[in-house]
Amino acid sequence: MFAQDALALLDQLLPVTLSNLQETVFCQVWEDKTYAEIADEYNYEHSYIRDIGFRLWQLLSEALREKVTKSNVKAVLSRYARSQTATAAQRTTVQSDLATKYASVESAALEFPNGPVPLNSRLYIERPPIEARTFAEVLKPGSLIRLKGPRQMGKTSLLRRILHHAKTHDIEVVPLSLHRVDQATLQDLDRFLRWFCANISYQLGIESKLDEYWNTDIGSKVSCTLYLEEYLLKQIQKPIAIALDEVNELFQFSQISAEFLPLLRSWYEDAKEIEEWRKVRWILSHATDIYVPLQIKQSPFNVGLSIPLPEFSIPQIQDLVERHGLRNLLGVNGINKLMPLLEVISCRPGLVRLALYHLSQQSADVDELIANGHTQSGIYSDHLRHLLAAIHPYQDLQSALLTVIASEGSVELPPMTAYRLESIGLIKLEGNMATISCRLYSKFFSQYLSA
Repeated sequence: MFAQDALALLDQLLPVTLSNLQETVFCQVWEDKTYAEIADEYNYEHSYIRDIGFRLWQLLSEALREKVTKSNVKAVLSRYARSQTATAAQRTTVQSDLATKYASVESAALEFPNGPVPLNSRLYIERPPIEARTFAEVLKPGSLIRLKGPRQMGKTSLLRRILHHAKTHDIEVVPLSLHRVDQATLQDLDRFLRWFCANISYQLGIESKLDEYWNTDIGSKVSCTLYLEEYLLKQIQKPIAIALDEVNELFQFSQISAEFLPLLRSWYEDAKEIEEWRKVRWILSHATDIYVPLQIKQSPFNVGLSIPLPEFSIPQIQDLVERHGLRNLLGVNGINKLMPLLEVISCRPGLVRLALYHLSQQSADVDELIANGHTQSGIYSDHLRHLLAAIHPYQDLQSALLTVIASEGSVELPPMTAYRLESIGLIKLEGNMATISCRLYSKFFSQYLSA
């Protein structure tokens, strides 16, 4: 059996479509190449290729319900192929399906890109080596991962995959979204820390005993630490991954963030000496760096593994185009047709996915998306209204944004203003100099703020 024949079997077996790199690794392993040889040939890190292979064998093991490894994959798939008694008509159907690998999927079956990309979605695009690095890091005792990027960059989609990877390695996961915290809770440190402990207890299925450990004389931060260290972490046998999504929600509550974030840093540091804290893996998702007066040794934003989320590359967009079945946009000519739109939306993952969805549904063509994308009737209207609502109450932010838009180059803004605009995702910062993050935003805000 040749490698391409084996790939044909994978297309039948697996519930997800393999990425280009996964297919490459599979084919090279089939030709008896080592991970090191593959990494050298394709200019990747050895550990990254090894992790790609590990996840491939895990997917096949689940599909075939038997253990699949690098060493036995040939034997297992050959045995599976021999066991098939497909008729000639069925074989023809399989060949036809392979010839139209992505385009055969009806466009109506594509999920609308609203929120994080589902775990089982074939439309999730990996951005090497980000997934491999974070997947490896979450398995390390006492680790901390920081995912940084504005809206529409895929933070939550990646965070959910890190947690899923942790679960497959027998790690308990505790996702905490700070979008869901009551405003009243965010006004009081004691109340917030009790919320934090109670939520972790509930998700781990451990009886909450907050009142037994909370002591007003020693303070809420010490009480919270004792509750986690002396009670909760001693109750669990497995390690846990605690994920705090949208940590920047805390930034506007300076009293909470100035107290809680150094406390979080101290727990991370405690993992170096205290065994209970080594059970914890922290994952923080945030739009930008904090702008509150924290000492360097108190901030959790300068330790651990930092992962700034980039825009899609052109090859990644081509992969996504293929998965949408948009054959007319494949190849050099296709990407040239798409490039004017990509320049408008700056290859932002969420904005790219929304555009490709509408193109696949034939509800608009590229020229229409460029002409109408910034308008109230365009496909980005909901996203743009959300951004407008975020700065509408603040005249200083509106004025600063118009200054950036009007500037031919970069412009320096007051630090707090720059932080707030960057956290919303409207500007990019290089040092102290700001530029607009996306031409789509220039067209929309120059129109509405001027009006």
